[in-house]
Amino acid sequence: MIDSFRDAFRLPDLKRRILFSLGVLFIFRLGAHVPTPGIDAEAMSRLFDGGGVLGFLDIFAGGALRRFSIFALGVAPYINASIVMQLLVVIFPALEKMQKEGEDGRKKIVQWTRYAAVLFALVQAVGMTFWLRGLGIFSGHFFDGMVVVSTVTAGSIAVMWLGEEISDHGIGNGISLLIFAGIVARVPEAIIQSWNMIMLGEMNALVLLIALILMVGVIAGCIMLQEGQRRLPVQYAKRVVGNKIYGGQSTFIPLKVNQAGVIPIIFSSSVLLFPYSVAKFFSGDIALFFQRIFAPDSVVYTLFYVALIIFFSYFYTAVVFNPSDVANNMKKYGGFILGIRPGKPTSDFIEKVMSRITLGGAVFLAGVALVPNLMTQFMGITSFYFGGTAVLIVVGVALDTVHQIEGQLLMRHYEGILKRKDKAGGLLRF
Repeated sequence: MIDSFRDAFRLPDLKRRILFSLGVLFIFRLGAHVPTPGIDAEAMSRLFDGGGVLGFLDIFAGGALRRFSIFALGVAPYINASIVMQLLVVIFPALEKMQKEGEDGRKKIVQWTRYAAVLFALVQAVGMTFWLRGLGIFSGHFFDGMVVVSTVTAGSIAVMWLGEEISDHGIGNGISLLIFAGIVARVPEAIIQSWNMIMLGEMNALVLLIALILMVGVIAGCIMLQEGQRRLPVQYAKRVVGNKIYGGQSTFIPLKVNQAGVIPIIFSSSVLLFPYSVAKFFSGDIALFFQRIFAPDSVVYTLFYVALIIFFSYFYTAVVFNPSDVANNMKKYGGFILGIRPGKPTSDFIEKVMSRITLGGAVFLAGVALVPNLMTQFMGITSFYFGGTAVLIVVGVALDTVHQIEGQLLMRHYEGILKRKDKAGGLLRF
């Protein structure tokens, strides 16, 4: 990995992409410290001292929610809009047909997702403003509230734009990198906080050591999960074209154990935190009931969390991986899996294998995501969020970014070879 980064900075185009991504991340972190006018920052910070769901949300916002900065909503509205749009694509055949039409169809769906993200941001900004007003953190009048809502909504749109700019002109997935930056930005603060707790005797050093060992194990498990794959052997028949013989070689189809990556974790967290967040805006017995059952440390939340992770693992795998297309391409080029007939039998076999390994990956994913809750309940570490969901997102995004850099290096390496051979003797001219 270190060699890849060193080689990446030797290529001007790839170096520009990496520096562009780092520059956008710097702007994102800068915006996380710009306060929203009219909000009592000290009272807002005290609201997060108890941890809970607000502290959990603030980890992914990189501290922007605690400060209620202009980027307080972060990428949450865009993620919610993406979830809704992907569900609509599956439900409505017209949208599915549009998605398969090509680049124009996908651009329309992306544009509708942006509009939906603006709507989600506006609704969440209004809800949070009323909530803060009820707590006394915001005491402005109607026009002051309009300023807060407009500022936070515009900040969310800006974050969405920054993420898309990274995806288009930088390296890696923009939205995922913004979440990654928000989590990593809290690591120094968490280390200092843990050290202060040990010095004050509020945390046992042995417990912290066990937690660190557990964290290393979680990181190793996350890497194994992200890199693990089932390889289906494929044999290609020999074909005679003119005087040449093609095919006859053996290869394999790599089926990833965790085809969906960190998407199930992000989607599940966003879906489950929505009813809790809405219930916080109201008072009464019904609101308190929803706040209690959907709190991150409740049994109901845990059960729904596991179920949604498994559901979104299957759902997103079905979106990004189509066994029928793989089987048809194999049949087109004379490939077959030993013992399986080409065509639909091959498609059914691949789907069956994919379903089995997806279940194992989803269960492991859910187990890793529950690590923070287990550490809180059995070890008494209330502010330790290095494990579980955060680590899985950090590891997944880091590996994906490294793979993209290596892919860019490999592509440019082959381009260099082609140019050198062409200059040497014209061997590759057609």
